[in-house]
Amino acid sequence: MILEIILALLLGILAGTITGLTPGIHINLISSLILALYTTTFLENFSLPLVIFVISLSITHTFVDFIPSIFLGAPDETSFLSVLPGHELLLEGKGYEALVYTLYGGLTALLIILFTTPIFIFFLPKIYPYALNIMPWILIVFSLYLISTEKNTKKILFAIIFFLASGFLGIVVLDLAEIKPNFNEPLLPLFSGLFGASNLIISINKKTKIPKQEIKPIKKINIQKKSFLESTLISTIVSPLTAFLPGLGASQAAVIGTELSGKTSKQNFLFLVGAINIIVMGLSFIGLYSINKTRTGSALAVKKLISVLTFEHLLIILTIITLSGTLSFFLSLSIGKIISKKINTINYSKISIIVLMILTFFIILLTKYLGLIIFITSTSLGICCILIGVKRSNLMGCLLLPTILFYLF
Repeated sequence: MILEIILALLLGILAGTITGLTPGIHINLISSLILALYTTTFLENFSLPLVIFVISLSITHTFVDFIPSIFLGAPDETSFLSVLPGHELLLEGKGYEALVYTLYGGLTALLIILFTTPIFIFFLPKIYPYALNIMPWILIVFSLYLISTEKNTKKILFAIIFFLASGFLGIVVLDLAEIKPNFNEPLLPLFSGLFGASNLIISINKKTKIPKQEIKPIKKINIQKKSFLESTLISTIVSPLTAFLPGLGASQAAVIGTELSGKTSKQNFLFLVGAINIIVMGLSFIGLYSINKTRTGSALAVKKLISVLTFEHLLIILTIITLSGTLSFFLSLSIGKIISKKINTINYSKISIIVLMILTFFIILLTKYLGLIIFITSTSLGICCILIGVKRSNLMGCLLLPTILFYLF
């Protein structure tokens, strides 16, 4: 059994590395394939190793996924916020530093998960029934604050337009997912267009050249203690909301967290986003144990593999989260360093075109031509937002508005 557990852990890390580095491949897709194989093959006798595989895959993917987000501008729906300051630092020759800050956030998140799990398990069942009533008002306040951070009245008006436009697009996309069962991964074309393809097309048009990257030893990349503690506290407060609130995921938690942090440096922003993404993924498995609710595709896969989680299962899950997360941290650093050394020698416009083609391929493959229409629409909206000079975080209306309406009605 120990050999099976170790093998499942290592295979999960390998698979998560591949999915994390490949634009367009989402862990929900892999989880669905595993469940399909589980119900149709001999794998039904290996439920625990499969659970370990899914968890290590999910945690590794979440760590490694920051690499294409920062270096290629190709995010998924959990890492998209890292594109914004991450790409800016890349153009300053500090792409590796951007990755390090994000990964440090993820590493800190592992400790937060370990220390807060007992509190989480105790309070979650008690808080769950009451939290649903106040959530829409919290999101409304944050949405208004998000829009109000623009520099002047003209930009605020444009921010409202982009928030509402992306919000209505999000409503359409999520409604299509409800009425068309075969429309898988609805957020893939939406987020790939708003935050990925739009950025890639602008880079291609500008013929962006990546400068030589500065690769500092980790010891020389300083994190201010005050900012570190602030980001840690915010991620600890915001991330658990996703465990018991329907419709609230890592992306919404990241928006709330970054707005709570106020005006902060790019480095601290990345640290916060890294921490929130890992905490949300980790706590999705803890929430499954605590209130038997799933908030991620990976947690749903675990629930179908083992219908009732015991305390022993919980200890195994925490161990796998910690081990896979720690190994993924060092693995991501190594991959990031290799890419940082080479990226300025490669034609970035060609890379952007290739990544754009890969995204388009997976969108057509997974969401058919309906997804392609959404992809083109969301890309156009993202490009307009960039050209007008409005903060792209306003495009988070694509999830905030549907979530608010979900709670209110």
